[in-house]
Amino acid sequence: MLFLIQARLPSAPLAAWLMASRLLTTTPSSFSTGQLPCPNPALLRGAVVTEVQPLAECHAIALWYFRRNPPRISPPRPGRPQLGGGGGAACGLCLPAAGPAPPRGGLRRSGAGPPPLPPRSRRGDSSMTPGKKLEGLVAATITPMTPDGQVNLSVIRQYVDYLVSEQNVKNIFVNGTTGEGLSLSIQERKQLAEEWVRQGKDKLDHVIVHVGALSLPESQDLARHAAAIGASGIAVIAPFFFKPTNKDELVAFLQKVASEASGVPFYYYHIPPLTGVKIRVEELLDGIREQIPTFQGVKFSDTDLLDLAQCINKNESEQFAFLYGVDEQLLGALAVGANGAVGSTYNYLGRKTNLMLQAFAKPDHALAQKYQFLIGEFLNFVIKLGFGVAQTKAVMTFVSGIPMGPPRPPLVNASEEFIAKAKAKLDSIAWPDGD
Repeated sequence: MLFLIQARLPSAPLAAWLMASRLLTTTPSSFSTGQLPCPNPALLRGAVVTEVQPLAECHAIALWYFRRNPPRISPPRPGRPQLGGGGGAACGLCLPAAGPAPPRGGLRRSGAGPPPLPPRSRRGDSSMTPGKKLEGLVAATITPMTPDGQVNLSVIRQYVDYLVSEQNVKNIFVNGTTGEGLSLSIQERKQLAEEWVRQGKDKLDHVIVHVGALSLPESQDLARHAAAIGASGIAVIAPFFFKPTNKDELVAFLQKVASEASGVPFYYYHIPPLTGVKIRVEELLDGIREQIPTFQGVKFSDTDLLDLAQCINKNESEQFAFLYGVDEQLLGALAVGANGAVGSTYNYLGRKTNLMLQAFAKPDHALAQKYQFLIGEFLNFVIKLGFGVAQTKAVMTFVSGIPMGPPRPPLVNASEEFIAKAKAKLDSIAWPDGD
């Protein structure tokens, strides 16, 4: 596997040039301070090495840089060192002036992160619908896995087509609780985000990528990556091992993540039953735009409808999105003003829930209530059997026909008994639309 040394220069992201020129093919284990396997070490004068990372991860920086600063290609001259071992841009690639070199001392690894990414508007076009407000149903996507527990990217395209054509759902929330985001490696989360954005191009309206993590640098890294690949927005859960104890601490954490993707809509993922962070969202929103200018709304996964209602009542002028996250209580959230919902059941009951939304908007509250009761009847049944991420994967598999695979340990597969009972229950429900 190819790796590159990502570095900072006074005037240009060296990583882009190194990648394009194939100057470096070292692995982390063979790297030592001040020594780089580079045919032309003079090009690296003044560089501060900040990170060793897989070559594939730097494509976003390179694409942006070359669009803004096309390299000048000149034929090789006798006696001039070749940059790299291949043809194309590796021949006679001219680097821009690097500017004054920092103090002597050679190359060094720094504890700082990689060079900041350019503003969102310069990173290439988003693959989603630009400017469209996030509302309606948002499917909290499941992470498909192979039988041996590896992330299965090969079915994402089929998954996107299924959501759009069968469930009429065009918004997704990637790497959240349903997606086992915090059980995945950082690299796996990046790969999934990239694939969802790629496959959602011209099909989905919004791809929101959850970038929350217990480690602030990891969360910032994921935020930069989501911005670079053109995600529609990012969401962050409250850290829940060392927890923020008040609003100021929580906002400070969120701001440090949001600032790494300064042009990307930011959403707070509020789920106190899992995080134990019970800071009321009503309090959190007070002055939030002053500290996080990109703040756009909340994924509200709590049963405290009083808190939700106060948020909506007090922030109507801000036009924040309030997306409810407790599927079996969605109708109640709609009644107090929620303008959308993020949930796992919209993967396989999206069409039914959309019919509920249409009935509520007419308004035909009796019909909307009927849909909510029937959705609740199914969920009440499976919750009594034991219902979590593993069981959600099983239901999605038998409804969609797309293999979702096993959950990641410590979660275990749904039992055959659960699958048989859940399928029979879902098949037995008489929906108002006759389907």
